[in-house]
Amino acid sequence: MTTTEWVVLEEDGGKTYLVDLVDEVIKIKGLGVFNPMGELGGKNVGDKVTIGQKSLIKLSPRLPEIYRSMKRRAQTISSKDAGIFITRLGIGPGDIVVEAGLGSGGLSLHLARVLGNSGVLITVESRDEHAEVGLGNLARAKDCLQEFPLHHHISGDIANVSMEISKISEQVDAIILDLPDHEPAINAVAQLLADGGRIACYCPVTSQIERAWEACETNGLKVEWAGEIIERQWGRASKGGIRPVNGPFGHTAFLLIAHKR
Repeated sequence: MTTTEWVVLEEDGGKTYLVDLVDEVIKIKGLGVFNPMGELGGKNVGDKVTIGQKSLIKLSPRLPEIYRSMKRRAQTISSKDAGIFITRLGIGPGDIVVEAGLGSGGLSLHLARVLGNSGVLITVESRDEHAEVGLGNLARAKDCLQEFPLHHHISGDIANVSMEISKISEQVDAIILDLPDHEPAINAVAQLLADGGRIACYCPVTSQIERAWEACETNGLKVEWAGEIIERQWGRASKGGIRPVNGPFGHTAFLLIAHKR
């Protein structure tokens, strides 16, 4: 049950804004100063609206729109990588998941969506300036989503806060690590995994994934899969037909999944 009503506004170029539907004049970065209720309250999803000099479309705040509209400080884990983590770790309703670091909360949004009301999400972030942005994105998502997990946040390095995690839950079903150095974290939290649980590492460079692989095996975990997910977007060609879109090829990071058997 939501406590605040939010709407999404999309520009022609695809940029989106998550707007709190309040009945007061406020300033929204990129849109200007206006009264959201006065401008948007009578509009239906799909209606066009004009805010200042911009023409926009009103959309429902579902996960893709919430993700695209989120505020960013740290680099976010992409939707394609979030999907692999969720499916290969087998995350679903009722699970207890640890995520470090939180960053801007991009992965957390996807985890919250699949965990639902019966799940537990424990986020860990060593940099409070990043956590402030990520926790704000999660708070807005909680208002928009029909279900949201019980959420605990711990400030600090996950290698040093395993006792705090164990006070919340002695065992967890999945751990996801997006860190500069995975080895100390794996050594600290591998024992928190329940039998059958899995750990995932997000590694921007190959030396990181090699050290993570070795740390997982040292802690009795079997590496099930390691690799990368490549994304290639297609679009309409100017002279007809469709073709790959010009731009960077969709590598983001190297991923590793290990299993406690």
